[in-house]
Amino acid sequence: MEQEQEQQGKQVRRSPLGAFDVEAELKKLPAKPGVYLMHDARDEIIYVGKAVSLKNRVRQYFQSSRNKTAKIEQMVSKIARFEYIITDSELEALVLECNLIKEHRPRYNTMLKDDKTYPYIKVTAWEDFPRVMLSREMKKDKSKYFGPYSSVGAVKDALDLIHKLYRIRTCSRSLPKDMGKERPCLNYHIKQCNAPCQGYITREEYQKGIQKILDFLNGNYKELMKELEEKMAAASEEMDFEKAIEYRELLSSIKQVAQKQKITSSGQEDRDIIAMARDGQDGVVQVFFVREGRLIGRDHFHMNTAVEEEPGQILSSFVKQFYAGTPFIPRELLLQVPLEEEEVIASWLSAKRGQKVRLVSPKKGEKEKLVELAAKNARMVLDQDKDKIKREEIRTIGAMNQVGEWLKLGNIRRIEAFDISNISGFESVGSMIVYEDGKPKRSDYRKFRIQSVQGPNDYASMEEVLTRRFTHGLEEEERLKQRGMDLDLGSFTRFPDLIMMDGGRGQVNIALEVLRKLNLEIPVCGMVKDDNHRTRGLYFHNIEIPIDKHSEGFRLITRIQDEAHRFAIEYHRSLRSKTQVKSILDEIPGIGPARRKALMKQFKSQEAIRSAAVEELEKTPHMNRLAAKQVYEFFHPAAGEDR
Repeated sequence: MEQEQEQQGKQVRRSPLGAFDVEAELKKLPAKPGVYLMHDARDEIIYVGKAVSLKNRVRQYFQSSRNKTAKIEQMVSKIARFEYIITDSELEALVLECNLIKEHRPRYNTMLKDDKTYPYIKVTAWEDFPRVMLSREMKKDKSKYFGPYSSVGAVKDALDLIHKLYRIRTCSRSLPKDMGKERPCLNYHIKQCNAPCQGYITREEYQKGIQKILDFLNGNYKELMKELEEKMAAASEEMDFEKAIEYRELLSSIKQVAQKQKITSSGQEDRDIIAMARDGQDGVVQVFFVREGRLIGRDHFHMNTAVEEEPGQILSSFVKQFYAGTPFIPRELLLQVPLEEEEVIASWLSAKRGQKVRLVSPKKGEKEKLVELAAKNARMVLDQDKDKIKREEIRTIGAMNQVGEWLKLGNIRRIEAFDISNISGFESVGSMIVYEDGKPKRSDYRKFRIQSVQGPNDYASMEEVLTRRFTHGLEEEERLKQRGMDLDLGSFTRFPDLIMMDGGRGQVNIALEVLRKLNLEIPVCGMVKDDNHRTRGLYFHNIEIPIDKHSEGFRLITRIQDEAHRFAIEYHRSLRSKTQVKSILDEIPGIGPARRKALMKQFKSQEAIRSAAVEELEKTPHMNRLAAKQVYEFFHPAAGEDR
């Protein structure tokens, strides 16, 4: 049955997967702007698009046409259902499309592979004693921002130089309210702060330094360099060579920063210059960042493209994804070719900036040369990185496909692996790690503190971990369905295409039994090790499958196995560090810190304590007959029952 709901003020329609009738749903599509989401048989979002008219656009996918590209044909063959969100305008649809693509990263959208954020230099100009710091975002506050810069290293170099030159504070104290309440910090003693927190510098003098910093960040270096040259000469005349060397090093640092900012035009414009190069499905987009007429940096981005896509379509996808994630929008974009949907993209960028943004595809003159230079750089990067990209694909997606071939399973995209860690049964923990498309997806990693198992029982611990993981996923899925919400919103609702257990038959059977009880069908294989604790094969469907130890698939399995083990041990160590000297002895009634310490000193290990007789335990300092019996019976429950 179709469900309707209001989501963020927009009308949303979706239908349960099993009840979806494509023809019937196509007839219900409204002739309104909005965003559509295509789902496959596993309910994974495989494509997100926007439309001026949902009725016309979505219907086109299901009509017989010779104009469809191979990529679209393949995508349509996998559609099991679609949903849509109605918006008030095409511009609103564009904003929503950008957000959904960034959130879900659908496989059939032309995707920007890199997910980078760029650093800014932030000056808290609204404070009485401002600070200068690195910031990853540009907020709408009273601070002044410079950037974005393409290199964190360049920002840190500039900040180090600023603090050496002007000795401004880095602390977060509220001044002048907190003035004199605490002693000056280390920066004052190493002469990198004038200690405004102590009143050692007036607000007026401090603000003069801040004004010079603002001039410096705006690219006005000449006056500062002249001042330092004069100070260096004066120090040399006074035979203060140590001071002269310090000024010389500061001059050298300023020149290095200045060299990174070449003048690219006579106008003082903020603009980004964007061009691309492609080779089959591999594409590279090069961006030059120009701020106030200076080239402050450049960067390149790899993209997955379809062979049939036009450059204008690829650059449109790039611009939408890139500027959806960066807070700074320049006044002008110089583009290699006009964008698809250029008018609506220009309106969107202008709204984000708060001023009109120009999209220009120059054909001659200085601007055309800049675009051509960006295109040459993109081609150079693509040629250099082509082999690297192919190697990375073989190492990741190719390795996943290889594992699928060994197990005769198709289209493995997500693998979950589990491991247990404990020391003599103390603080047993479980780990779940996730690999998608051959790469670790750390945001989906999960930790489990074993609750129902006492002592070192890896099988029972694994049963608890798997039961909790998949029960939680099913319950979360049911809650989302009842609310008519997207299943991808859940943290546990995405189930794996393959479960990999760190072991053979025993671990695999535990997993299969848990899945059987929960009525789930997910392939499970074991990573079997040899006598030297090295992976030798995969245990699947009651047989051990030998694998090529020189293959990428084998290396991927080894990485998964090592990562699951590392993650479990890391969690176990964190718990041990919190409990410090806590051990399994703490769980024995009547055994406090003094007796525990005495037992460990006498017997050296928990295993030796476990093996000791009551009489031996009784002879330990601070122990008596009753305490000795309690320790013995804790490790030998049957002995207590016999008594």
